[in-house]
Amino acid sequence: MTTWFHSWRAAVRIARRDAWRFKGRSFLVLAMIALPILGVSALDLTVRSAELTPAQRMDRTLGAADARFTDAQMGGAAILQDPAGERNTPAGDYDSPGKSWPEGPTDVTKAIPAGSKVLTDSNGTAKLTTAHGLLQTEVRELAAADPVARGIMRLREGRFPEKNDEIAATTRFLESSGLSVGSTLTARGFDRTYVISGSYELPSDLTTEQVNALPGAFLAPYAKAVEKAGLPKPSISTSYLVKRAGGFTWNTVQVINAKGVVVTSRLVVLDPPADSDVPLYQKNDWVNYENGGGTDAAALAAVATVVGLAMLEICLLAGPAFAVGARRSRRQLGLVGANGGARSHIRAIVLSGGLVIGVAAALVGIVLALILTFALRPFLEDHMGQRFGGFTVRPLELLAIAALAVLTGLLSAIIPAVTASRQTVLASLTGRRGVRRSNRVLPLIGFGAVLLGAAVALYGSVVSDRSVLVSGGSAVAELGVVAMTPALVGLFGRAGRWLPLSPRLALRDAVRNRGRTAPAVAAVLAAIAGTVAVSAYAASRDAQSQAEYRATLPYGAGAALVTEEGGRDVPAVRDAVQRTLPVDVRADVSRVAVGKPGCDPYGEGEGCGYYEVVTPPGNECPLWADTPDGSDPAEKYTDEQRRALTKDWRCRSRDGHGIHVDNGLVIADAPLLKVLGIDDPGAAKALAAGKLVSFSKPQVDKNGAVGIRLISDPEAADRARERNKPIPGEVKSFPAYQVPGSPDSYGVQSVLSPAAAKAAGLITVPLGAVFSTDRMPSTEQRQKLDAEIAKLGSDVELTLERGWVDENGLVLLALTVFAGLVTIGAAGIATGLAQADAEADLKTLAAVGAPPRVRRILSGFQCGVVAAMGVVLGSAAGFLPAVGLRLTEGREQMRSYQEALDRGWTDAGDVAPHVPIVVPWETLAALMVAVPLGAALLAALLTRSGGALSRRAAH
Repeated sequence: MTTWFHSWRAAVRIARRDAWRFKGRSFLVLAMIALPILGVSALDLTVRSAELTPAQRMDRTLGAADARFTDAQMGGAAILQDPAGERNTPAGDYDSPGKSWPEGPTDVTKAIPAGSKVLTDSNGTAKLTTAHGLLQTEVRELAAADPVARGIMRLREGRFPEKNDEIAATTRFLESSGLSVGSTLTARGFDRTYVISGSYELPSDLTTEQVNALPGAFLAPYAKAVEKAGLPKPSISTSYLVKRAGGFTWNTVQVINAKGVVVTSRLVVLDPPADSDVPLYQKNDWVNYENGGGTDAAALAAVATVVGLAMLEICLLAGPAFAVGARRSRRQLGLVGANGGARSHIRAIVLSGGLVIGVAAALVGIVLALILTFALRPFLEDHMGQRFGGFTVRPLELLAIAALAVLTGLLSAIIPAVTASRQTVLASLTGRRGVRRSNRVLPLIGFGAVLLGAAVALYGSVVSDRSVLVSGGSAVAELGVVAMTPALVGLFGRAGRWLPLSPRLALRDAVRNRGRTAPAVAAVLAAIAGTVAVSAYAASRDAQSQAEYRATLPYGAGAALVTEEGGRDVPAVRDAVQRTLPVDVRADVSRVAVGKPGCDPYGEGEGCGYYEVVTPPGNECPLWADTPDGSDPAEKYTDEQRRALTKDWRCRSRDGHGIHVDNGLVIADAPLLKVLGIDDPGAAKALAAGKLVSFSKPQVDKNGAVGIRLISDPEAADRARERNKPIPGEVKSFPAYQVPGSPDSYGVQSVLSPAAAKAAGLITVPLGAVFSTDRMPSTEQRQKLDAEIAKLGSDVELTLERGWVDENGLVLLALTVFAGLVTIGAAGIATGLAQADAEADLKTLAAVGAPPRVRRILSGFQCGVVAAMGVVLGSAAGFLPAVGLRLTEGREQMRSYQEALDRGWTDAGDVAPHVPIVVPWETLAALMVAVPLGAALLAALLTRSGGALSRRAAH
């Protein structure tokens, strides 16, 4: 034991001195290992710091309260909830036919135990005035200064409101609004003025634009004011923070659930009951998703795969660097053998180099991660949108990451250590290489791994449809190619007979010294294979996306629609569009309102209703027809019948692309047809004659008319639907013109002129504008329009059709650049090793009169040859996972398509899914040409052309 300890201590001391002596090479390997360790450590520190404990979550949710009471909106019916208070369902069986789902408000205050301290917490929205215009903002009424609410909001400046005319605002709201503490603001349609008394933040959501007022100081009077002005009332939700001695146990929570109230209890969250004690989990198919391990196992497998590939890449890159060190220190290693050292001692010295570098890389990476994460904490928190729970350091996890760095360093030095120990003492002292035989077993193992991996990937993509098999098989095949690299390098050598002198010398040198060439080629291969795989997959997905893309409007056309506040801001929106964009044709569109002009299209609000376009009974799709018992009408058909009905014209569902228009009906004149690209003179004439222009055949009855039902009582209509009875409401009938063929109307199913709507007594409200442009608007013009609309504060649905956009182009470029950098780095290491090996050859060339530039040329070609071989092999290996994944996706999509047809889902479409496999020729060309050429030029530039002759070494 003592001998073993002393020999390894000596080996470590020699390795440490050698690493310090050759600082450049040591720094290169240390950086390659330390950078991933830095990234993984920083990620671990960030994730763990951002990961809130249950106690911290409760502090941010409840403050100092013991529970939060929330109305389940079940009309007081008993409910079942999960321990966290995030999910709930009625306790009774309401899914049976004839039973209606409970709904309606509950008086939560009756469920609060007597003697408790209670704070109300209300939320709503309002359009607040800002320095730029109006901003839709969340308004929260909570006595934030009360000790019970401490922790929910963190004060940043000033103070929380103390008077009814004061509010506090989040820092994000102040940034967006251009206001500051001390500024005043009002709300649209509200004559009260408020002073901003302070700024605060929500620790778990730093991006929220919110203002805080005292309870009753804003939302209630604001709702009355906007209702009086004829505008829709904002919805207000209220919960209650309750503090009581002893808190709320799980049994107490269940008692309160019987009154239709959801309870988020601090005690229950901190000490949750067993799943068997939660009635919600025992009901039907409810599952406690928090305890599911499938997702964690899949994530763990993915992380393990990424870590394994990263270690392989580092080992392949760092291995040649250790080989360089061993080759430069071969005389020193020979002296160790000459003085009685065994081969195990030589292996220990080289392995100690990996150990020293690994330990140093671990220390440097983890220390830098600690410093950077702590220093960048505010920026990380802002980027993540939440404050850390604390600066959390998990020593065991960091120790495991450090062990990973040490293991990587040792693995990188294994092959150089074995190679150095096999050299004879005489060869090490004289610098002679001797005769080396290539390993014939390793290529055979690699070839078997390629066949096995390809078979597994093929099975996963064609038979089992499991992407994990495709990824695993591809990884095995790639490792097989890596194992075959020495033999493949030998095959490349046969191409030297057709090359000029310098590249022929470089290629022969690479083939003759496969021990240093193969790892560098393998490193390039691994980097290129990953790049090609991702590029091919992304290019194939892009091709599929482009083929499936459905335009929202004709190219260059746009729409600006406003559905709120009775179209109050529509004239200003239309004017902004006309002023900022190169508009060619503008079509002003309106919508139908039921009740009064201020009603929205969905019938929400007092005295408001909605309308629907009537489908004649004979035109109804059998798959959609209502049944007396509420069952699915498609169930009475066979799979073949459902497949046939999906092709029926009555069941041809609109695929949903295009602008969103309520019921597909707009009130507009002929310019709209021109904007939509409808080239049908009959449609324009029909519109001018007062007819309704229809693009949907099922809407038109046998008399050539389309009916519009005006529903003034939405609740009565809902009850009639539940009982499968006729829907009450006046029906307006319009003679219709059915546009022949199936033109793409971009979401518009029918058009009615304003004159015809007025003549029929319909209430119309401005909706917005649909327009075409004479050229594609520039980025500056679009930004200007966004700024103009932002000043209005309206919720504008702005659409501008730009056609299909390649969203992966930048990703592919980044991948190509990354692969190029890795390739150049790996080839550069191989070149350094080649120069160490070929020093005698270069001196011989200088002795026989070769010009000084030969050294540069030869180094450049040596680097280029390694890069070229790695690029060729990596390109071939990278296609396997991409093809396998695409075949898997194709089978999955085809199976889903067939299942949709069998179930009678008419929105499946008539066209089967198309999953192409595309070769990214541009990326391949950049890799094949630019990367080797760039590596060769860089190596030539960084290599010294001069080399002094040295005396012959004494033997």
